[in-house]
Amino acid sequence: MSDQFSKFKGSADYVASPELQNAVNVAIALEKPLLIKGEPGTGKTMLARSIAGALRKEIIIWNIKSTTKAQDGLYIYDTVQRLYDSQFGEGDVRDIGRYIRLGNLGEAFNAEKQVVLLIDEIDKADLEFPNDLLWELDLMEFFIPETRVTVRAKERPIVIITSNAEKELPDAFLRRCIFHYIEFPGEDKMAEIVKVHYPDIESALLRQAMERFYEIRAMKGIQKRPSTSELLNWLQALVLAGIDPARIKEDIPFIGVLLKKNQDIDVFRDIREKGYSTRTW
Repeated sequence: MSDQFSKFKGSADYVASPELQNAVNVAIALEKPLLIKGEPGTGKTMLARSIAGALRKEIIIWNIKSTTKAQDGLYIYDTVQRLYDSQFGEGDVRDIGRYIRLGNLGEAFNAEKQVVLLIDEIDKADLEFPNDLLWELDLMEFFIPETRVTVRAKERPIVIITSNAEKELPDAFLRRCIFHYIEFPGEDKMAEIVKVHYPDIESALLRQAMERFYEIRAMKGIQKRPSTSELLNWLQALVLAGIDPARIKEDIPFIGVLLKKNQDIDVFRDIREKGYSTRTW
């Protein structure tokens, strides 16, 4: 791979597979948004932070909600403040520019240096949201009719878009993105991730905890399988409580750190009460 494709190699706190590194670097080289999918807890959001840290760039995060509109990311015209000022004589209300507030996308375009723009959980918005961004993401500019000003990207941002695959995204949007699916880490990769966060963790504790963690993820009937972040939190709880690794063979202390739904805890308890191991479920 040539030098122009060899920029991101992961970071001290983020283990990126060679395939993910390639996807990031291709997206940067081709100046395309990188669409990252994967189940919750696979590090999609942390990837953008890692890229920003590794490349020494500012990160701007646009957290998408069900009510978010594409316009929110461009700019907001604060008509309420302008009306208030007109009534109480605060400033020159004829200067509409005073009441224009750039959104996250607008700030990324307006930045003096290249930034990393994270559009987080795009599938939470309505179906039209991705299509409403096509023009801006293609041309890296948008027009503000109230002030007759066109905002153009001074430096094209590195755009990372995450999705939990709750909704299918439009084909026209997908065509404009580089796509990568983050598989849930296997045991070897997960151990590598854990060692990044807890380099001094006792090997016996890690081995027993990992075994039980993957057994729970394999249980039938679990609605929300524990993720990487929950494993890390669980390991921290085990260490702080001084749990003997041998105990984890027989029991799972602090199950509420791993399982977050009543139904899932009921499934686990039902197995335990019947004397079955999670492997035989």
